[in-house]
Amino acid sequence: MVKLSVIVPFYNVQTYAPDTLRSLRANARADFEFVLVDDCSTDGTPEILQRAERELPGAVVIRHERNGGLATARNTGLDAASGEYLTFLDGDDWLAPGHFAHLLAAMEDLGCDFVRTDHVQCTGRARSIHRAPVGRRGEVLRPRDSILPAERSTSVDYPYAWAGMYHRRLVDRGLLHFTHGLRTAEDRPWIWRLHREADSFAVISRLGIFYRRGIASSLTQIGDVRQLDFIKAFDQVIEETAKDPESERLLPKAVRTYCAVIAHHLGSAGKYEPAVARKLRAMSAAALKRMPQDLLKEVLDSMDTERASRLRKVRRRPAPLTAEAAA
Repeated sequence: MVKLSVIVPFYNVQTYAPDTLRSLRANARADFEFVLVDDCSTDGTPEILQRAERELPGAVVIRHERNGGLATARNTGLDAASGEYLTFLDGDDWLAPGHFAHLLAAMEDLGCDFVRTDHVQCTGRARSIHRAPVGRRGEVLRPRDSILPAERSTSVDYPYAWAGMYHRRLVDRGLLHFTHGLRTAEDRPWIWRLHREADSFAVISRLGIFYRRGIASSLTQIGDVRQLDFIKAFDQVIEETAKDPESERLLPKAVRTYCAVIAHHLGSAGKYEPAVARKLRAMSAAALKRMPQDLLKEVLDSMDTERASRLRKVRRRPAPLTAEAAA
């Protein structure tokens, strides 16, 4: 019987994969399995994973013949996983020894659908602690109660799939899979669905995940068209939240978060290729027009001047988004 399945996608991370795999070995247990998904890497990652399959207890390697992105790779891992509990790690991050055993003990003690935990962000040699934005620790809570308030950072603004552990019943209910093909912001519809539809969760104070930032090859550092998938992701958040029985209460948070992310990307437009920057502005204008306009007005009126001005400027774009721009 497999107690825990750990799903780890890898894509062109030959520099960092050895650290990740060493940390998995320091977390291995006879009833743990490690589902290592190679998302069609073109560097030395496949050879590193081949060795890991021989040397890491419980390792299973699955290779994609085509690159599908993080969401698709995680889904592959979910489909192959057999554990009673599941968790994630990215192929360039690492763990403290015994981290998974600690989370699993908390899960079994609390008996909830999922737990969330804090993490350490690593940018070069710098380290900073990032806390899950929930004050009550070590007690079972109702997930949808942690979506609000709209004007503050809440649990849905901490979307990292690897910052937690999940019971298999969430897979059975269709709540753990990611939207196939999303190349960025894949965790945003996922975290919202989890908080709207799961029954229980808890947050525990544990610093055992080390999240690597600022990697040149990371999608967050590359200004190409894949970054624009955040619009598809948040359109999905809005669409699904609008169908919720408490949509009137929850939608202001969804709209405000979407606006904040659009403003962030518009403010970083200089990192994009010129054609992608133009597409960003066109798609952002169209996204603002799709939002509930009464809620959008309230959000813009309540935001700081800089972000609100940025959004109002792009909102005034007269040209509709063409099919070519949306492709």
